[in-house]
Amino acid sequence: MRRLSEFEPPLAAVEDETQALSTGRKGFAGVIAEVRPGAAAGGLDGAEIERRLLEMGLIEGAPIEIVHEGLFGRDPIAVKLADRTVALRRREARAVMVRPAARAAQ
Repeated sequence: MRRLSEFEPPLAAVEDETQALSTGRKGFAGVIAEVRPGAAAGGLDGAEIERRLLEMGLIEGAPIEIVHEGLFGRDPIAVKLADRTVALRRREARAVMVRPAARAAQ
């Protein structure tokens, strides 16, 4: 008999280790995997949110780090992108899928 721990994890679980930027805490560092806006947030549709995020420099492959969280409810967050710092609401950050820095190097 084989133990459960001897089985390899499902391939999908290994490949998809991205998370929404909104779930990160201060000090989180990673690489942007994709910008994937959902339904309307804050009165804006997904296409408009995506356009604004891309204009701010949140593009695939860009290194990103959360450098500050708001005092109440950890909102908004300040993220460092290459040579600039950008403030985002967590509901906007939900559209940015990131890979943690340890996984980004692989």
